Amino acid sequence: MPELPEVEVTRRGIAPHIEGRTVRGVTLRHTGLRWPFPIDLEQRLLNRTVRATSRRGKYLLIAFDHGTLIIHLGMSGHLRILPLATPPQKHDHFDLMLEDQVMRLTDPRRFGAVLWHPHEEGSVDNHLLLRGLGVEPLETLFSGQTLYKATRNRSAPIKQVLLAGDIVVGVGNIYASESLFEAGINPKTPAHRISLARYEKLAQAIRRVLAASIERGGSTLRDFVGADGQSGYFQQSYFVYDRGGEPCRQCGSAVRQIRQGQRSTFYCVNCQK
Repeated sequence: MPELPEVEVTRRGIAPHIEGRTVRGVTLRHTGLRWPFPIDLEQRLLNRTVRATSRRGKYLLIAFDHGTLIIHLGMSGHLRILPLATPPQKHDHFDLMLEDQVMRLTDPRRFGAVLWHPHEEGSVDNHLLLRGLGVEPLETLFSGQTLYKATRNRSAPIKQVLLAGDIVVGVGNIYASESLFEAGINPKTPAHRISLARYEKLAQAIRRVLAASIERGGSTLRDFVGADGQSGYFQQSYFVYDRGGEPCRQCGSAVRQIRQGQRSTFYCVNCQK
């Protein structure tokens, strides 16, 4: 599944091509993806200008004067910027046509979403899918103190707490494993037992890991590609994720793989206490 870095890479890729541009058409090739497409979406967007792009967790936000288009890439979706005359393929479900290009959503598994939040309903942060999300990990509000205060009554393993998204958003399975390794924290440790000092180290690790992944174009897991069609390269520098049984890059011990909440977790028993 595309996680925060992949979504941010996508946003940065499409932004120069759509911001300030006027919508000349909308094509919907099915009734919807995970949820139905908004009614009259073409009429809502036709001849309207894209004012800005942003991201909230794993959601892409495309702002217009009268509302915000919310896009989720699902399990294996991606957005591409293509020449206007490019013929659609089997899994191409949504086109936003601009003056000379098209922004196309491809989603083979159809777990993504294209939704609309009208201006009259207030800030897009109040949307049902966004209002319960935690702090953005790359913003100044996020710190070790954020994690420490929010986990005093959390007995769940720290890996599961990070994935929940209600304290800090967008730290998915790959990046949780990598961040916990960098911070030297065992993913099975109950969240309330971690000290403030260790949480400060974890917050810094989360920032570094996410920033590094964004700079390297995200991960190549599944079939993620950026808006320019290029794969990410962060996978080549994983310390523990997807390296079960292989030697730890730091100490040489075998990386262990376990299951937590139906997800694979990778860690080094020697480096992570």
